[in-house]
Amino acid sequence: MSEVSAGTILVVDDEKNIRRTLALVLEGEGFEVLDAASAEDGLAILARRRVDAVVMDVCMPGMDGLSALRAILQDDADLPVVMISGHASIQDAVEATRLGAFDFLEKPLGRERVLVTLRNCLQRGRDAEELRALRAQSRTRSRTGLLGDAPIIEKLRVQIDRVARTKARVLITGESGTGKELVAREVHERSDRARKPFIKVNCAAIPHDLIESTLFGHEKGAFTGAAGRRRGHFELADGGTLFLDEIGDMSLSAQAKVLRVLQSGELTRVGGEQPIEVDVRVVAATNKDLEQDCREGRFREDLYFRLNVVPLVSPPLRQRPGDIAQLVEHFLEQVCRENEFRPKAVTEGVLRRLQAHDWPGNVRELRNIVERMAILSDDVIGEDDLPADFVRRTSEAVAGPAGELFELGSLKDYRDAAERQMIEARLAACDWNVSRTADTLGLERTNLHKKMRSLGISKPG
Repeated sequence: MSEVSAGTILVVDDEKNIRRTLALVLEGEGFEVLDAASAEDGLAILARRRVDAVVMDVCMPGMDGLSALRAILQDDADLPVVMISGHASIQDAVEATRLGAFDFLEKPLGRERVLVTLRNCLQRGRDAEELRALRAQSRTRSRTGLLGDAPIIEKLRVQIDRVARTKARVLITGESGTGKELVAREVHERSDRARKPFIKVNCAAIPHDLIESTLFGHEKGAFTGAAGRRRGHFELADGGTLFLDEIGDMSLSAQAKVLRVLQSGELTRVGGEQPIEVDVRVVAATNKDLEQDCREGRFREDLYFRLNVVPLVSPPLRQRPGDIAQLVEHFLEQVCRENEFRPKAVTEGVLRRLQAHDWPGNVRELRNIVERMAILSDDVIGEDDLPADFVRRTSEAVAGPAGELFELGSLKDYRDAAERQMIEARLAACDWNVSRTADTLGLERTNLHKKMRSLGISKPG
């Protein structure tokens, strides 16, 4: 067998000997060959089969080859079509090329010329596939790394695009596991600081007595164990972005020093005297209510207002259940690639169970569940592969409401009660913000207001 990569070729010619000869040549080179005696039959084959290239005569009874070429490329502009003819004019060759034919060969056909042309066809197909993959990656980057199509995620993408181009500080709020770091990285990567460092500091993971040294650095001998000079994270992030994760856990003394750096653009290492200028964009994140912490004296109000120039909210997973299927597909592909597993699939039953869960651990919890199922399952993940603790928790969560609804009389009563239960839960999750709740339910705000009135739903108090 030669170097030609195997593929499927459709030969369309009203001459039986031409079809037979091409089939012998191509099958001898490892191709699968389909054939049709007319353009109409060829189009019918293309409607139900995928092929890698088409070899087609120009002059045929009924629909001619040029008309068929137009129809083929209208449906699939990337499919290579090689036109052949023993009676065509130069005008036919020019017209075929203008319409988008890959090549034009005159009969009698030379074996090597046909094979070289098809090699080039297949290479163009591979190039087109690579280009589509690159474009898909580019679209993923352009949409940010936030997966999902829920209105609340689309809105967040727009906000990230707008704030990233500015110098404004950003405060990202959201529950644990919602992807606040991912939002911060997207702000950085879409800014003009993208080629500079992105430095992350988890304020909750650093002991209080080391947070200042970690952020601002220290001089030799500044404290016991300071054997040499060390640059802090503000210096390391110079020109780029410093991400202060869980900033609500930072001590008040460290908050005061961060505030001074934000005000002056200068810092002083622990044990040092010389001020050091830094150009750093600060993006902070927290799962706490910083406004409440300010009122109770746990967080400096002046620092809060310095950080909260542009607030972004990383939404909980329960507000976008429609995105779960896309997230599962992404995590499953990721886990299989990391562990060198064969590709795996998830049944609709599993997706329904996952979409019914309220996900207190958010996206992080979902990824853990997917990883566990991927490791312990066969090629197809079914409901039996769901972790026992997950099944137990989801069953307990729905047992009470389902039982109460079952006691209702008519189907309309059941439907109204179910809608009321769902809408009230979503309103509570969104702090009774009707616009945000409407987004998570896929409704217009005015329609949600009407639904609330008809179901007798009103904000408590």
